[in-house]
Amino acid sequence: MLRILLAEDDPETRQFVERGLREQGHNVLAAERGEDALHLGLTEALDVVVLDRMLPGLDGLGVLKRLRAAEVAVPVLMLTALGRIEDRVDGLQAGADDYLVKPFAFSELAARVQALARRRAPASVATVLQAGGIEMDLLRREVRREGRAIALQPREFRLLEELLRNAGQFVTRTMLLERVWDFHFDPQTKIVETHMSRLRAKLNDGFASDAIETARGAGYRVRT
Repeated sequence: MLRILLAEDDPETRQFVERGLREQGHNVLAAERGEDALHLGLTEALDVVVLDRMLPGLDGLGVLKRLRAAEVAVPVLMLTALGRIEDRVDGLQAGADDYLVKPFAFSELAARVQALARRRAPASVATVLQAGGIEMDLLRREVRREGRAIALQPREFRLLEELLRNAGQFVTRTMLLERVWDFHFDPQTKIVETHMSRLRAKLNDGFASDAIETARGAGYRVRT
């Protein structure tokens, strides 16, 4: 879970992004004015800042410059409707770590936020994922539950990988469509539910408890 400051003055965009980040299990602090964003940036412990450039009052560039002047090193992703090279250069030179031009796909924003958080953390490459008695070896492409080998099809493997990478958090249907099938729209089918049912059947065969928890409206997660 990340602690994220979202500074965006457009209510529709702010609510959309905030809801999506919260669905991923993150703690989101929202601000619609530059002065409020600056105050939160200076006083709160944050993992990432998502900062709109065109904020009322103190604009995003001003907020960023003051954060950096105060030696706040939190990674900053700037959002803007300004797509000119000069505007992006100004933001990066002021201390932004990444830049995203509107309109954007939420999946890309979420991926960039995660990348910024990883960049700040000590570098490490996980080749084995574990949660709830399930172990996945990414190099050998092997899955075990309580030591028992489980054979999965490629799509089932990817589904389980997403759940294990987000252990303890619910992964929404929309996120799975984007990450496993590369769908950026709802195909109006039961494709996620069908594959999840097959994955569940294989993981639960011979076990008394269901390895995967479902919450209506929230998504799926591995039981820990």
